[in-house]
Amino acid sequence: MSAEEKPEHRHRKELPAEVPNEPKASETPETPAPPVSGAQGLTGRQRLVKGLWPPRVTRPQLIVALLLFVLGLGLAIQVRSNNDSSALRGARQEDLVRILDELDDRTQRLEEEKRSLEEQRTGLENSSDQAEEARKQTVERERQLGILAGTVAAQGPGITLAIEDKKGAIEADTLLDAIQELRAAGAEAIQINDVRVVASTHLSDADGGGVRVDGRKVDEPYLFKVIGKPQDLEPALNIPGGVVQTLEKEQATVTVTRSEKIVVSALRPAKRPDYARSSSQ
Repeated sequence: MSAEEKPEHRHRKELPAEVPNEPKASETPETPAPPVSGAQGLTGRQRLVKGLWPPRVTRPQLIVALLLFVLGLGLAIQVRSNNDSSALRGARQEDLVRILDELDDRTQRLEEEKRSLEEQRTGLENSSDQAEEARKQTVERERQLGILAGTVAAQGPGITLAIEDKKGAIEADTLLDAIQELRAAGAEAIQINDVRVVASTHLSDADGGGVRVDGRKVDEPYLFKVIGKPQDLEPALNIPGGVVQTLEKEQATVTVTRSEKIVVSALRPAKRPDYARSSSQ
């Protein structure tokens, strides 16, 4: 007889398998929240910093930034250059007024020259004896051109500019600046020591010191005889950063004197041009 057929096991019944009781809703254990991703767990400031750094620069942005840098650098250099090279920076009010007066005088001289030429044209058109009027104007014009060309002597009001350069620091370009400033102020005739200055005059440094004017050596002291309006010539030399201040920086002694009569007696021979001919028929 098998074990299952024994009397003690004949009346035993197998109990069903235990079914676990489902916990009530209130007794359900809390499920831990899933971990929050990195971007969702950041504050607003942290997200801003993360968005700005490290920077993500594209090629067009890099090109634009480079162009803006070059433009800003150029503007800065230009502004600094203008500030450094401005001779009028920090000038006194009376100096600025004097410069404005000088500009007004130059404008007035040009207007007077214009009126003079118009009067000459009107005289030629209205004169009953046009031939005689033309001859008078030709003689006057020849005299004026002779003064400008240095072939005739000249006299009139003006100034003398004396420059003593004991240390030999004055170079040709400094004297050339003085000539150009005088011409701009209305100088009509200029003489340096015994050399007449004309439109074709050139200056160069001489060996052993001094300056050559049209090939002729001129030693210090340099004496400028200038014919023109003294009220225009002297202020033009004394403007801030002008000729006088430049010469004094070179430790030269400069003296400017007005005079009612300046005689420019140095002459230049009339030179016939080699190639240029009159184009009038």
